[in-house]
Amino acid sequence: MKHKPLREQIIVITGASSGIGLATARMAAERGARVVLAARSEDVLAKVADELGDRVAYLRADVGRREDVQAIADKAIATFGGFDTWVNVAGLTVYGPLREIAYEDHERLIQTNLWGTVNGSLVAVEHLRQRGGALINVGSVASDLAFPFQGLYATSKHAVKGFTDTLRMELIAEGAPVSVTLVKPTSIDTPLPQRARNYMDREPTLPPPIYPPEEVANAILHAAVHPQRDIFVGGAGKLFVMGKEFAPGAYDELAPAIIALQKRSERPRDPQGALHVPQKAGSERGDPPVPVMRTSAYTRATLHPLATASVITGLAATAALLLSRKPRRRGAV
Repeated sequence: MKHKPLREQIIVITGASSGIGLATARMAAERGARVVLAARSEDVLAKVADELGDRVAYLRADVGRREDVQAIADKAIATFGGFDTWVNVAGLTVYGPLREIAYEDHERLIQTNLWGTVNGSLVAVEHLRQRGGALINVGSVASDLAFPFQGLYATSKHAVKGFTDTLRMELIAEGAPVSVTLVKPTSIDTPLPQRARNYMDREPTLPPPIYPPEEVANAILHAAVHPQRDIFVGGAGKLFVMGKEFAPGAYDELAPAIIALQKRSERPRDPQGALHVPQKAGSERGDPPVPVMRTSAYTRATLHPLATASVITGLAATAALLLSRKPRRRGAV
């Protein structure tokens, strides 16, 4: 399946006020698409729309509310006559041990990350069934891996993968002209840690290596024209997933290291974050304490099918080498 050139498309993007969503909105507009932006921070959306010009419309929306998501579709139809690609980006996270996190924080995270994706997908597909197009859901490497101290985030992203795969199969069964892509970023330099609800005793961060948000935006917009089933952004994420499949017990033993890699040295800055009240929007990037990769050679290669097989073969060999020996048990000499 191949879709219209990007310059002829209308693209809806949720979570467009920061991080990956904002980077995708700017890149799409630069490449000639008309864009409909949605997020909870209306003031930020207004500034972005002013920056990008009259090819952009926006609407304040909470994707956890089905009526808000329907309003996004209605805005796209009223402004541009419809849409060709719908991108579900909106999402947040919570850092801390599962047993310490308040139920209302668990509930809010699932409402945004999972139900926001479900709402957006189902509303989008009703329109795309008639005109054809692309649905692109942004999951995570956490769609395939568990992350201690981001347990409900990983849970939500596992669920997004299950939902996305099921929806794709149902659309294939009915012959609908809609492609469904799941994009799975690794650690990306966005304000996600700074906007997170944080129960830890330290400021959160992302495990390295960290990739720029433009790599995800480029993958999303590639899928809008040339659909792919799944796209990993960041070769390190793909390597970890392959290693975990090869030796799941060895991956489990990495739990203490994974927890440590999610903590900075300083005390928490804003433990409440933006989980319940929108704030700290407007930036594509965060402030990681380590250098950010310039690109992902792996991801760029996988966007070109002829290169994919050789890349996967190389990663498989590396994963097997790294995890072929069992880790030492605690206390072993």
